[in-house]
Amino acid sequence: MPKVLLITGDAAEDLEVMYPYQRLLEAGYEVDIAAPARKVLQFVVHDFVPGFDTYTEKPGHTWPADLAFTEVDPDTYAALVIPGGRAPEYLRGNKDCRHLVQHFVDTGKPIAALCHGPLILAATGALTGRSCSAYPALEPDLAAAGAHWVDSPDHVDGNIVSGRAWPDHPLWMRAFLTVLQAEAPVG
Repeated sequence: MPKVLLITGDAAEDLEVMYPYQRLLEAGYEVDIAAPARKVLQFVVHDFVPGFDTYTEKPGHTWPADLAFTEVDPDTYAALVIPGGRAPEYLRGNKDCRHLVQHFVDTGKPIAALCHGPLILAATGALTGRSCSAYPALEPDLAAAGAHWVDSPDHVDGNIVSGRAWPDHPLWMRAFLTVLQAEAPVG
């Protein structure tokens, strides 16, 4: 059974971790969650409240990380998923995280990134000269990384499948599964 690595941390968007995790399990893939440390992670829920200029944050579910970044052998994984939330803002500064992501970039394995997840790809230089969707507020960050931001729920640029946020889940995961199954079919 092919394995998929999902990297995340505290303050990741609850839905953006759990939806791809469960959807990939349903499709027959084994999924491991890796974080800076093997511990119980605290996810958050972002939502919009009338009258607020930006989203609000509330506590979400807790979930254990299967592995610390330093315990991951990236050669054993067929693909990578990078959910959003606030976690990517600090994970992009983690050298072990960048090292893992760089493996998937260098080998051309499928990568799914959603919402703020592309910040980690940008930190590795993986988006230079490419197009990528992400949370719309990240358009300047992607431009600074040499990428062209695309307003799309399911943007595919080679091996990278990106989307804007959790409302894009069905289209984003459908596009990612198409790319993933072409590279690492189940059964």
